[in-house]
Amino acid sequence: MDLAGIAKSSALQPLAALFDLVLPPRCAGCGVIVDGDGRFCGGCWQGLDFLGSPQCESCGTPFAYDRGTGVRCGACEAAPPPWGRARAALAYQGAARTALLRFKLADRQHLAAMMVPHMARAGAGLLGPAVLLVPVPLHRWRLWRRGFNQSALLARGLARAGLGVLHVDALVRVRPTLPSVGLNPSERAANVKGAFVVPRPERIVGRNVVLVDDVLTSGATASACASSLLQAGAATVDVLTWARVVRDRV
Repeated sequence: MDLAGIAKSSALQPLAALFDLVLPPRCAGCGVIVDGDGRFCGGCWQGLDFLGSPQCESCGTPFAYDRGTGVRCGACEAAPPPWGRARAALAYQGAARTALLRFKLADRQHLAAMMVPHMARAGAGLLGPAVLLVPVPLHRWRLWRRGFNQSALLARGLARAGLGVLHVDALVRVRPTLPSVGLNPSERAANVKGAFVVPRPERIVGRNVVLVDDVLTSGATASACASSLLQAGAATVDVLTWARVVRDRV
């Protein structure tokens, strides 16, 4: 956690005003000074592409027009994903992308508190007090280098809001995988094949699971995780992320 985030913790609340003076809150997108931690400036806010209906029932791809209830996109009709529904708060572009990169690569852990309410909105139909929240795991070496799992922080925030029960270790990444940037869809699928296992299936048998991650790109990681959870006995698996890649509204 950076100094601004530490200053906002309850234990150090009296120091918050001092830290705001020395290290004023900055826009999560462009870095200009704003009036509170984890906020976007007006310009970045106007550029955010919030996702919601109308969208594909399965993968959440936004539709250009309302096609009715329960309609799936052509890709999901041709090759249905293993999960039930995938939802994301924002399109992975502009300030939403920058905020996410700062969150997980620049140790801006306090941004999770800003992301969680937007994810809760996007996942309103998936979440609930009895739902099992399972973050996509990092391999132990990557976790050691980064120091935290960004997906686990997001899942913890949802659990603290009463929107599910956190189960950090429901999935384990048993081997390292290559960064997915630059890989085509088949290479992404091969990259994560067999990478995830459920060490204690009895803890998820019959449970409704929401898989939590930071971004949905090709869906290869989410598919591998969902398949492992379903094979281990989960009743349903849905997917919830902060952002998703959107190429064109179909």
